[in-house]
Amino acid sequence: METPIFDELKKLKDKNPISFHTPGHKGKNTLANWKEYIPQIDITELPGMDNLHDPRGIIKESQSLAAKTFGAKDTLYSINGTTGGIYIALGTITSPGDKILIQRNSHKSIYNGAILNRLDIEYVYPNYNEKYGIFTGIEPGTIEKKLKEDLKIKAVVLTYPNYYGICPNIKRIAEIVHKYDKILLIDEAHGSHFAFSEKLPISALEGGADMTVQSIHKTLPSFTQTSMIHVGTDRVNIEKLKTISSLYQTTSPSYLFMASLEIARAYMEGEGKVRLEKNIERIHKLIKRLREIPRVSVFTGDEEDKTIFDKDITKILFKIDGITGPEVSSLLRENYNIYLEMEDYQYCLALTSPMNDGRDFEVLIKGIEGIAKNTFYQEVNHINMDMPEPKIGLPIYEAFYSKKKTLDLKDSIGKLSASFITPYPPGIPLICPGELIREELIEYIGFLMDKGIEIVGLIGYNKEKIEVVD
Repeated sequence: METPIFDELKKLKDKNPISFHTPGHKGKNTLANWKEYIPQIDITELPGMDNLHDPRGIIKESQSLAAKTFGAKDTLYSINGTTGGIYIALGTITSPGDKILIQRNSHKSIYNGAILNRLDIEYVYPNYNEKYGIFTGIEPGTIEKKLKEDLKIKAVVLTYPNYYGICPNIKRIAEIVHKYDKILLIDEAHGSHFAFSEKLPISALEGGADMTVQSIHKTLPSFTQTSMIHVGTDRVNIEKLKTISSLYQTTSPSYLFMASLEIARAYMEGEGKVRLEKNIERIHKLIKRLREIPRVSVFTGDEEDKTIFDKDITKILFKIDGITGPEVSSLLRENYNIYLEMEDYQYCLALTSPMNDGRDFEVLIKGIEGIAKNTFYQEVNHINMDMPEPKIGLPIYEAFYSKKKTLDLKDSIGKLSASFITPYPPGIPLICPGELIREELIEYIGFLMDKGIEIVGLIGYNKEKIEVVD
């Protein structure tokens, strides 16, 4: 019997790695003895089991408990992840042909949601801190300027926190958005734990967001693909939300996923909250120790940058001088059995959750210290990852569904892209469907590829081709 996926998963399990990546349960079977229940509780809508698409019993009760815990007026489970939740949220607060204001470094689910819901896009740009090579926050004033200039904008869609844990002034942004009678939707994929500690940034709901979508599985102990959609204000049509939810979610929702969401929420109301507080103390000590190691730097948001209003300390962003991020990550994985969430050319991101314990942090410190001490120093050239402002020739959805042809990169200059061209990391599109392909962009893509940055969206064995609008 050939089972390549299962075989590789078994190998990973046997390694018993230390997880500083998603999901938030960190592979630790501590909330429920799942082996006693799986596969018996992997069921469908049997009598008494309720229905996610028309909840009247236990699912309705479970979602109500979640709403109370997270401070929402209403909460819906998204078992298609936050990606599905974003599609649902955008479909709820807009109609085809509406315009939304999004930040250019949005997750691809927001771009895809605009395509699916046939929405026009206007951009607001995050600050690029050139000194640190990091995209930081959004200035509230830039949002107000956009809303003043374009009265057609129906909703504002922002990310809070960003991948690095950086938070803009969400309260001020909400005040501005509501001043202009618009709706504020927050992609809060990495912030579901904020509700459980006063030592962390406030949640988007507390900041005044009308809707927020949270990846419970990223920072809390639930299964991958489990998220929640929270409604914060009366500006959101709840009945339309339920209708759109049924449109985008499977008709066979997983009871394992729904139970996982419920158990994670219940756990965080008690022991999980205590563990989170303990880990925040550990992280403060860890950062202090890391900063005492020669060559090691930790980005904590204390640096001078007016767009950083707050910083999630549970996301540990560090670098080692003279070693690239991918090299550091590889050495931690090979020599210390530590798996990180992300690495870019300079930085590594260790994503923590309440399920990490004291030993995890000690091994992380030991690994970073060992690499900094024993790895030869080599010059790591600074790469400017700032994003050029695009020239839009077609709405994103028209370009995506258009007739296409494939050209060599050098021949695509002056054409409209039919694809997303995205360097990973940081995962921010250089080019989106409908945008003009300029010579400087092609040169920049070549530069990034020479530096070993993966470019997603190009075609061909050597990624030398691109799809354009025919």
